[in-house]
Amino acid sequence: MDAVRVALLREVLAGTEWLGATRRFAGVLRGSVVSHGGGLLLVGTPAYEPWHLAAHLVDEAAWSGTPELAPTLVRHDARPSDPAHLAVGLGRLAAARRGETLLVVSPAPEGPDAPLLERVHDARRAGATVLALGPGEGDLTAMAHESLAVPDGTDLDLDTVQHLVSAAAGENALPTPRAPRRFRDRLSRLTDRLTAPPPARW
Repeated sequence: MDAVRVALLREVLAGTEWLGATRRFAGVLRGSVVSHGGGLLLVGTPAYEPWHLAAHLVDEAAWSGTPELAPTLVRHDARPSDPAHLAVGLGRLAAARRGETLLVVSPAPEGPDAPLLERVHDARRAGATVLALGPGEGDLTAMAHESLAVPDGTDLDLDTVQHLVSAAAGENALPTPRAPRRFRDRLSRLTDRLTAPPPARW
């Protein structure tokens, strides 16, 4: 999802709880990594690897001049033969220390499995700041310093929320608030823009 589509999506969501919630969570994420400067660890579940969020955060780190936002993607099935940026395994969580931020992304309604929860708990005890993006209840949410709930059946899916969070994390200034419009009007305007033919070039 490029910046234009993110901007259009934000226009549709203006006045809903999602825009404020994703910006607040992104603000906590950015504030944690910038103020502590210890680095950002990003981990998913064995069945869901948030590589797309990792890529977007790397982009936002470069565009915003905030290198602290570039995460280390921690993988469940990392192998030494993988490229360096994909070869970081779960052992990295055991080395997490005070000043580091750990962002856990879990799409499963039941949350992460017990082995991952144990590692997250150990990272928190070692002083890492734990952030959670997922179902919004259960053990992960209880141990997280900050969480953003994306339960099943909501208007947005987890991938879309990740786009909004990464884009907001890279913002250097908040946009000027707009007057609220009805959701149906905003959705109609977004549809018109996305389906309109490209302008003629002479």
